[in-house]
Amino acid sequence: MTSQWIDIPAQDGKTFKGYLALPPAGHGPGIVLIQEIFGVNEHIRSVADQYASDGYVVVAPDLFWRSEPGVQLGYGEDDWEQAFSLMQSLDFDLAIDDLRRSVELLRGRDDCNGRVASVGYCMGGVLSFLSAANASVDVAVCYYPGSIEKRLDQAERITCPTLFHFAEEDDHIDSDAVAAVQEKMAQVGQAQIETYPGVDHGFNCWARPMYNQNAAALAHGRSLVFLAENL
Repeated sequence: MTSQWIDIPAQDGKTFKGYLALPPAGHGPGIVLIQEIFGVNEHIRSVADQYASDGYVVVAPDLFWRSEPGVQLGYGEDDWEQAFSLMQSLDFDLAIDDLRRSVELLRGRDDCNGRVASVGYCMGGVLSFLSAANASVDVAVCYYPGSIEKRLDQAERITCPTLFHFAEEDDHIDSDAVAAVQEKMAQVGQAQIETYPGVDHGFNCWARPMYNQNAAALAHGRSLVFLAENL
């Protein structure tokens, strides 16, 4: 497996960076891996490497490039404050355009077979959902997407298979929000919704205290099955 930072063309003629991880075989389906609010930090790069080891061509675009390019935050108090500020200032429409262009870049690469999924965490989970609606991905995987219940009007635009992972003890996403997603996505179809008892928001991140190895492994396994079956 090899990795490097690459340039991705933006709509205004500028470029932004993305972390590209290639599978050991050198080719495979594509994944646009969508960051949390902490940037394309060590954890997100490790997740990209993980999916690359699973056989995918993965790019994790830097979605904060317009405000603080290359930012990589940890999980201390000051980092959280900066991360929330970056998220609040993010223009989601521009972010979706960046993701669309990331999808197009992967599809145009010789090492990608032309099929591309989005996989996102927290803020990235919402953006993965929105990518299913607006960025022409073939599959979408959404980990604990915060405030997704406020964007369910976009669900009717989704025509690809979608997978959701929710923590039952999530401090940021309550059971009513999960129920709203379940109800709406049942109308749309092609959606699989998994919940994980006894775990909190961010359970997939090994660098945070809410990390849960069992839930993370189970969710990753389900994601791989879902991607294999639909991508």
